[in-house]
Amino acid sequence: MFADTFESEKCYHIFNHAVHGNLLFIQETNYHYFLQQLTKHTQFVCDLYAYCLMPNHFHLLARIKNQEALIEYYHTRKQAKDPQYNPDNFDKTTFDTHKFVMQQFQNFCNGYAQAFNRFFNRKGVLFMDNLKRKVVKNEVYFTKLIHYIHYNPVHHGFCKDLNDWRFTSYHSFLDNRTTPLAREYVLNWFGSPQEYSRFHQSKPDSRLANLMEV
Repeated sequence: MFADTFESEKCYHIFNHAVHGNLLFIQETNYHYFLQQLTKHTQFVCDLYAYCLMPNHFHLLARIKNQEALIEYYHTRKQAKDPQYNPDNFDKTTFDTHKFVMQQFQNFCNGYAQAFNRFFNRKGVLFMDNLKRKVVKNEVYFTKLIHYIHYNPVHHGFCKDLNDWRFTSYHSFLDNRTTPLAREYVLNWFGSPQEYSRFHQSKPDSRLANLMEV
């Protein structure tokens, strides 16, 4: 079941699809720009655990930060726009977590779509109307979801082996390059890089297929 709202400290499977059979990514640079914009707009509102980008849709696994961190970022954004803004006058009870987090994701999606349209001389909407999200309610589902997100290009026939698809977070947990991912958290979750890799060698639970589809 889809979640109506974002709530602090909850983990979500977030996904969306291009409209009317369009593509979200045409050139390799599109994938890189998407990730840059995702990091730019959402790194202070959520911790990213996994992602998969495919030509016409994407999947993310992320946990919304705690209320204190969200409000601190809210103040930072306010002060950037108005140097006279005083956080001491802020009433925490009026803070709308969902609205603030959703705005960051909308800024991200809108910014990417505008850049995509300019680059390809295109007009109109790019993403489907609603950013879909589901709450990840238990540890077993969390573990299997990381696996299935990385396996999704195989499921959709874009490659035969998850190692062959470059635009997932799978590889980022197996090297030391800088990444926006919460790499240490995920590797500790699996126990070690070796256990993480071993877990991905099996075929994921087929029952997750319906949960993953956009």
